[in-house]
Amino acid sequence: MDLASIVRSKADFLIGMRRRIHAHPELSGREFETAALVREELTKAGIEWRPCGLQTGTLAEIRGAKPGRTVLLRADMDALPVTETTGASFASCNPGVMHACGHDCHTAMLLTAALVLQETREEWGGVVRLAFQPAEESGEGALSMIAQGALEGVYACFAMHVWSDVPAGRIGLISGPCMAGTDRFEIDVKGVGGHAAQPEHCVDALVAGAAIVDGLQTLVSREVSPVDTAVVTIGTFNSGTRWNVIAGEARLTGTVRTLRPETAARMPEAVGRIARTIAASRRAEAVVRYEQKALPTVNDPAVTQVAREAALKVLGPDALYEIDPSMVGEDFCHFAAGAPGCMGLLGVRNEVCGAVYGQHHSSYTVDENALSGGVAMYVQTAIDLAAR
Repeated sequence: MDLASIVRSKADFLIGMRRRIHAHPELSGREFETAALVREELTKAGIEWRPCGLQTGTLAEIRGAKPGRTVLLRADMDALPVTETTGASFASCNPGVMHACGHDCHTAMLLTAALVLQETREEWGGVVRLAFQPAEESGEGALSMIAQGALEGVYACFAMHVWSDVPAGRIGLISGPCMAGTDRFEIDVKGVGGHAAQPEHCVDALVAGAAIVDGLQTLVSREVSPVDTAVVTIGTFNSGTRWNVIAGEARLTGTVRTLRPETAARMPEAVGRIARTIAASRRAEAVVRYEQKALPTVNDPAVTQVAREAALKVLGPDALYEIDPSMVGEDFCHFAAGAPGCMGLLGVRNEVCGAVYGQHHSSYTVDENALSGGVAMYVQTAIDLAAR
């Protein structure tokens, strides 16, 4: 099979789909137009699909002519609440919503890979299952698809994320922890407000909250091994109503990121303990709400090796790019926890075409020439995994 030629023949379809999806971004769980487009193209190609996951998730299957295993490929479809500033001719038509993380690329690549797999199904074995996933950004999509049978009978799973730190035409693949577990917390500090000139009659929630912000930083430096890693970030701190009033309430929100599941498991207790103890030492009370939104994404060594070999086949001898684990979170972690999996970081950075901005930036864009390599990676990795 001349995979390179087949993928090249789909280049116009690939770029057209990416731009069409990019122009019509939809937030998590509301990917109605995107899902309708995916389902329409699958139907045109004669590929069977069914709804799976929330209202917009779509699960398709292509069966090869030869015996083999079942492999799942995944692409996410949702966009972000970002106002686009790229100035592209195909920029977002939906005010305040943008594909600023590359999910338009993922969907277009997987849809194009579906056409390639369908056309070549006499030449490979096994079953390739295609998961067009909603709601990655909200952390709901993967679990909703898994709950409706997406992983049943799956031997291995594979996904990619376009990545602005990796040069176009290359791919980052790493065994073990690849992306971080993503947790979210809220801390409400309750004190007693009053006149700024009479602190002895008050319990200053703002001061207690500030101490909690400082104290939480010791969670990483004193409760996580130096050879492990974690991040604690306070994203918002709201307290006080007036310059001469001692605040009776404060609210902090933040995130914890970890790479090891065992480290992630300790974080809810640690954040709660630190917040409540410090608040009590200031005569205040802390109420903590902690949500573990995503597990660390851990790449299976055997699946990652298959992906590395596929990259050398379809992207060339210089395809592999050295990467470190990222503290960004991904709900592909749930697929990889249910079946051996691998998440690859497909390079789309190219200074010549202005593809230099990071994920979630309002001017985020990609080198579209790199997307054909992503299609080839989906196809080759799936075929090689199914043949094991």
